[in-house]
Amino acid sequence: MEYEIKANSTTNNGAALAIKQNDIGFGITSESEVVSPNPAELFLGSFAACILKNIERFSNLMKFTYSGTDIIVKAKRTNAPPRMTDIVYDLTIYSDDSRLNVNLLKKNIEKFGTIYNTVKLSCSIASTIRVLESNANTIKT
Repeated sequence: MEYEIKANSTTNNGAALAIKQNDIGFGITSESEVVSPNPAELFLGSFAACILKNIERFSNLMKFTYSGTDIIVKAKRTNAPPRMTDIVYDLTIYSDDSRLNVNLLKKNIEKFGTIYNTVKLSCSIASTIRVLESNANTIKT
């Protein structure tokens, strides 16, 4: 598989990614980063998206149902050299399905996640995964 995106920026302003039929704005100045995500936050967003995509994928393969998920991803960064050193994610899956095997799901996320596997080569990843009843779902869109 191959991937391609387009990006553009305006001097002293912001920038945007053009991905398929979506534009995703991001900050490239200290002023634009106040209201728009910066590149590090987009990176963490890609990591989270990879995990969420794999939950959807494996819910079909593992034959469990869920009503939604919440994920919080945090990272630590060093300045010299500038890079992420530690990523921690806190994942909540809303499900009443007894077929949801969290340990197997976590193993599959770690084995088959493209972004996950790319990131784990350069920094440590830790996680907390919990399952709550579907009626406890408080996802905001």
